[in-house]
Amino acid sequence: MVDPLSSPAMPQQTSSTRDTRIAADSAWTAADSAELYQVEAWSDGYFEVRADGRLCVAPPDGGAMIDLYEVIDGLRERGLATPVVLRFQEILADRLQRIHEVFTRAAAEDNYRGRYLTVYPIKVNQQRPVVEQVYGQGAAFGSGLEVGSKPELLAVMAVTADDRDARPIICNGFKDSAYIEAVVLATKLGRNIIPVVENLAELRMLIGHAERYEVRPVIGARIKLSHRGAGRWGASVGDRSKFGLFASELLDMVALLREHEMLDTLQLLHGHPGSQLQDIRRVKEMIGELAHVYAELQGLGAAMGYIDIGGGLGVDYDGSRTNSSSSMNYTLEEYAAEVVHRIGSVCDDRNIEHPTIVSESGRAVAAHHSVLVFDVLGVSARDRFVIEESVDDLDPDAPQPIYDLFEAFASVREDNLIECYHDAVEGRRQVTELFALGFLSLQLRGLAERLFWSTSSKIQKLAGRLEELPEELEHLEQMLADTYFCNLSIFQSLPDIWAVGQLFPIMPIHRLDEEPVRRGVLADVTCDSDGRIDRFTDVRDVRRALPLHEPREGEPYYLAALLVGAYQETLGDLHNLFGDAHVVHIQTTAEGGWRIEEIVKGDTASEVLRYVQYDPERMHTQLSRDCELAIEEQRLTVAESRALLGFYESALAGYTYLSEG
Repeated sequence: MVDPLSSPAMPQQTSSTRDTRIAADSAWTAADSAELYQVEAWSDGYFEVRADGRLCVAPPDGGAMIDLYEVIDGLRERGLATPVVLRFQEILADRLQRIHEVFTRAAAEDNYRGRYLTVYPIKVNQQRPVVEQVYGQGAAFGSGLEVGSKPELLAVMAVTADDRDARPIICNGFKDSAYIEAVVLATKLGRNIIPVVENLAELRMLIGHAERYEVRPVIGARIKLSHRGAGRWGASVGDRSKFGLFASELLDMVALLREHEMLDTLQLLHGHPGSQLQDIRRVKEMIGELAHVYAELQGLGAAMGYIDIGGGLGVDYDGSRTNSSSSMNYTLEEYAAEVVHRIGSVCDDRNIEHPTIVSESGRAVAAHHSVLVFDVLGVSARDRFVIEESVDDLDPDAPQPIYDLFEAFASVREDNLIECYHDAVEGRRQVTELFALGFLSLQLRGLAERLFWSTSSKIQKLAGRLEELPEELEHLEQMLADTYFCNLSIFQSLPDIWAVGQLFPIMPIHRLDEEPVRRGVLADVTCDSDGRIDRFTDVRDVRRALPLHEPREGEPYYLAALLVGAYQETLGDLHNLFGDAHVVHIQTTAEGGWRIEEIVKGDTASEVLRYVQYDPERMHTQLSRDCELAIEEQRLTVAESRALLGFYESALAGYTYLSEG
């Protein structure tokens, strides 16, 4: 593959610089790559590395594996370039089934007499095909949907139009009078729609519309849980949480409903435990508190029947099964068992019926089914600097720091790595200061730079042979890591990496039967320094550089970010006007192959320009006039004008990302 970032001035690699690579092992196998990228730890059985070095989707029903590289190759033949999001429908269906079965089994083992329902919060992934599939696949389990805004309510009312099972629709978030009026009317339409009261003003509007339309809706209330959450979203729980009623306000709600003879309509209690709960202890504390509040409301005369435990069920992004922000220290089975047991125990102690348990575990439902595949455009490496000069070639008047850097470069041995590194750092610092003061030529500064990076590379290579890496050299791998320039926008397709430091598993989808001998960080195509990924999943610690292969000239090199089905598509922005990536829905066939169920093409340049109030037709007209003027003034030929306008037309109609060729 041609590196678009290379230039004739870029130093060429020699045998001496190749020595700074990690030595390749000719006996490397695909199984070694599976272990290196820890696929078994984070994939939950949905992904495997095949013996031929391809990353594959393993259908939950045990059918033939789907080769991701083969899918991307097939999409290229259909004119769809990377980046592309692949959605696998069987995985989405399996997540719903797994969660339902685990809760059902936990209820049976604990003699829990209530039902369990999954309610999918569409904010996790609002894309129509995803919502429709979740709702369709959830019919067998009675699964419902959750909305948090007026536009989401409009979408869900349409999605559920032909449903006669009256599965629950939970309405969270702040609501105005028109929103609440629509909810009340939807109840008359036959929807099992449950508005969750967030403040007493909402309750007063709800009572008013219910009395006006003579409707007795099923009402929910959200309580502010006193226990604080954990992880990135820990602050969303507790006294300072954004949503919910204090205990005193909940009592006011009961009194107001009783005053209007509507206390029997209060049937659901909701608690928000946070998102991506990493610590099972927090789950136990909050579920216990929620269950006691539920029992108290029952005792006050409310006709309670549902306890909504909210979201929070984590996804083990790094496979460590630890109390880290990208993991969780419990299993799905333990989570369900704790929820069921604690609610059941409180109800048994109070001698009340077991309620229907509702969970809004959208992340756990949607994360696994989507994969983002993108291509590498080029690589910049710091161990490719060549030292062709010798100390004898120096001008006798060259400053001492240049001689010191040559000495450090020549002196590197296993027994003096730290000393040589200190000398190299100090020499570089002094050279930088001399150049800033005007006492050093650009040529000598360039030589000093090459000496510093070459010395650091030699030190890193020898340090890798030591039984224990010195602390002062631990950062060398990240400092010397290659930069792989990738055809994607992190802000559009992986916004949680930029916004909250989320980790996703990232790895090549092919060549996994070859040892990845490079270490790299990833940079996207935006002109923003934050558009990079330099933290990667690991079961022991966060990796600072990702094992990667050297791209081959003329061949594509594809990487994938896994477990990206939750939040990423909706949260993405238009930084640098890079739009939505293509999305393709993949289904396995009875013959053991795969087929494309649906293609949602990514944004064109015209579409994203319209988002920011440009008119592409007017833009084209303006450029055409400018070209005609240039022809008249003989600054452009007619052929040159046609070429420029052709590019403009093609680019307006084309994908916002870079294309091959």
